[in-house]
Amino acid sequence: MSNRGALTHEVVVLPLPAGQVVGERAVGSNGKVAETGSLGEASRTCGTGSGDGIAPGATGWFTVTLEPGRYELVCNLPGHYAAGMYTELDVRR
Repeated sequence: MSNRGALTHEVVVLPLPAGQVVGERAVGSNGKVAETGSLGEASRTCGTGSGDGIAPGATGWFTVTLEPGRYELVCNLPGHYAAGMYTELDVRR
C-alpha cells in the first residue's frame, strides 16, 4: 500500500458479513472500529504487518490469501473510518 496522502494511514482487511454494507461499522469512543476477525494489515512504514501507520509518501505491505467473499478495507487510525476511509473488496473464483 502506498500512502500518497498528507496524513499517516493504514489498511486493515476485515470480513464483511452477509447483509452488512461498508461504512456501517460502529465507531468506538477511541475513533476506531473493532478489528475482530482482521485478516491482516499494512500499517508499518517501509515494512510488513502492524505498526503506527504508513507515513505520507511511504509504502507498507502484507500478504494475505483470501477466500471468495466480501471484505472491507479500512483505515483504522482514529477518526479515519468515520471520515469515509473504507472500501469493499469482492473476491471471486
